[in-house]
Amino acid sequence: MNFVLKICLGVLLLGSCLSANRTIDSRPLRQPGDDWPTYGGNGAGNRYSPLNQINTSNVKNLKLAWSYETGDNSNPNQRGMDIQCQPIVIRGILYGTSPRLKLFAVDAATGKQRWQFDPFADPGKRPRFHPVRGVMYWEDGADKRVLYSVGASLYAINAETGKPIDGFGKNGEVDLHEGLGDLETLGHDVANLSIRVTTPGVIYNDLLITGSSVSEGGDAPPGYIRAFNVRTGKLAWVFRTIPLPGEYGYDTWSTDAYKKIGGANCWAGLVVDEKRGVVYAGTGSPSVDFYGGARAGQNLFANCVIALDAKTGKRIWHFQTVHHDLWDRDLPCPPNLITVRHNGKQVEAVAQATKDGYVFVFNRDTGKPLFPVQEVPVPTSPALPGEQPWPTQPVPTKPAPFAWQELTEANITSRTPEAREYVLTRFRNSRHGSKYMPPSEEGTLYFGFGGGAEWGGTAADPNGIFYVNSNNMLWWLKMRDSRMRGQGVAMTRGTALFNMNCSVCHGIGGKGSAENVAAQAYPDLTNVGKRLSKEHIHSILATGRGRMPSFQHISQEDRDALVNYLLNLEAKPTAVASASNDIHNSAVTTPVAEGAAFPYMPPYLNNGNTQFRDQENYPAIKPPWGTLNAINLNTGDYLWQVPLGEYPELMKKGVPPTGTENHGGPIVTAGGLLFIAATYDEKIRAFDQKTGKVVWEYKLPAGGFATPITYMVNGKQYVAIAAGGSRYGLKPGGSYVAFALP
Repeated sequence: MNFVLKICLGVLLLGSCLSANRTIDSRPLRQPGDDWPTYGGNGAGNRYSPLNQINTSNVKNLKLAWSYETGDNSNPNQRGMDIQCQPIVIRGILYGTSPRLKLFAVDAATGKQRWQFDPFADPGKRPRFHPVRGVMYWEDGADKRVLYSVGASLYAINAETGKPIDGFGKNGEVDLHEGLGDLETLGHDVANLSIRVTTPGVIYNDLLITGSSVSEGGDAPPGYIRAFNVRTGKLAWVFRTIPLPGEYGYDTWSTDAYKKIGGANCWAGLVVDEKRGVVYAGTGSPSVDFYGGARAGQNLFANCVIALDAKTGKRIWHFQTVHHDLWDRDLPCPPNLITVRHNGKQVEAVAQATKDGYVFVFNRDTGKPLFPVQEVPVPTSPALPGEQPWPTQPVPTKPAPFAWQELTEANITSRTPEAREYVLTRFRNSRHGSKYMPPSEEGTLYFGFGGGAEWGGTAADPNGIFYVNSNNMLWWLKMRDSRMRGQGVAMTRGTALFNMNCSVCHGIGGKGSAENVAAQAYPDLTNVGKRLSKEHIHSILATGRGRMPSFQHISQEDRDALVNYLLNLEAKPTAVASASNDIHNSAVTTPVAEGAAFPYMPPYLNNGNTQFRDQENYPAIKPPWGTLNAINLNTGDYLWQVPLGEYPELMKKGVPPTGTENHGGPIVTAGGLLFIAATYDEKIRAFDQKTGKVVWEYKLPAGGFATPITYMVNGKQYVAIAAGGSRYGLKPGGSYVAFALP
């Protein structure tokens, strides 16, 4: 071979290598291969990976590969925060968040830290803590960005340096109040109201599309879905989930409801079909939970699966899963874009799991259900004064529900005779039956307030098999007069502030369900001064903690009044003042006339988000208490349902696995495996996708209340998860752990 020919061949080979490298480096980031590039694994939210190095034959050999300690939750003097983050991996770099909301980058093969960004490093920024379930990534050439939200701020951070992007918003930060409305549109200004993003948005071209988490009380801003320019941070479009006059859906509300009603927000996340240019979202209930007297009607677009044009935000179709929601039945997880074989044809569909155990499956283009949905008559009485319950609710004929629907004497616990008698007493002295019974002052036992499905999301494989973990938990709801009407009693300022801001979770007076305090999802606050100092309570109000949001949006004076109320330090009003809805008066009188004033104080509030359990704090019904489900969405039939989690102390007594409450979601792989943690026994498990059999498990350093990921670096497949713990008294943690084959 002559010299010139050798040179030509060398150039050709070099060019081929460079071309191949460019192809690898510029591969689409939206689809998983070696990486886990987005929350949910891909734009469709399938939580599916094509990796198969770890499979059913060798998963038993899986070992701890590395651990990364974030540095948070290590101070015994600080209250532990959990980690709900599903990290992402881009070209061998893992990005995630710490319990105290620092953003970090580590080597995905070793766990060695590259950088960490603290949004509260500036002494002038007071922390606001809340769940952050993931982050977003975008790049254009050398411009590589990680985007995530903390409090009311959306940050764009340089993916290589951990420094804020100067050209994005103001010093790398955008105020998430933008686009939610103002005095001119709503009759009140939302600029200082509480808003945060718990589940990351999606990126379509140069748009970052996001929902939000807002208050569930009378001070909730509207939960509009918005798009921001990912380069500049400027607002691009807004879809109003509570329509304004003249907009489609406005006539499904009371005339002036938009002036005082908030919520109807997409807090659980979105997915995007890039081929169609369509984003799919699920929304939550309107504020306030459990009483809808000020929002008569069907209430679009609350509790809806919505398809929007990703470029413009224009509605393409919607389907409402609960009409006029009185039971806090938000759509709790992102939709899942799945392909199924239906009536002999391949159909690109969207599947949505619900809190009350349904799976709705729609044609992705038209919104038409693939399995018939029936409008079923439901109870409308007795209802609270002013309430107008909707007379029917949509129920899919397939698949069958994956969670309990109605409480009967037959499914009450038989764990011990004492536990059964304890629960039977409540059962016989409360309302029970249809899960659509209107809330009442008598008190009602319900399923479907928290779980079936949870925020951890659902998974799907390419064969149309849908995987969802579920909770079977019983809830106790008792409505109470919020203004003590007819009693001639004036409310102090602190009382009114508490009822408006805090009672939706902790109950009026902070008592929750006094009859079953151990079962409360939120703590009893009646003697909080014995546990926490005045300064500590002030700190929690300012920063938030766990599921409790920050209350920095209310004035320091109002926070002082709240603390004095909690510590019983308020002076009692000496006389009943004139009727007013102004919570800034020293005393707020009852009755208070309902009107268009904001914040809205409903005449009835709930007793707090209260689970009903037996006297030893076990679920009040027969097992399974937590399940993992595999559903063939080609047919709507179940492949299997198995308990998820166990109570070790019951196992020692010979009780079969019962399942536990679980928070976090599954992923599935081409290796025939499903990985999930989520359980209160603090284990991560691998299940055989075909049988539901556990084929591997590992006790984590703290509870894995997040969704795992899988990825490959240098030819080795890893499975990683955040171990944050700290739910309902479990020990806190602050680490991420990764597993691989030896």
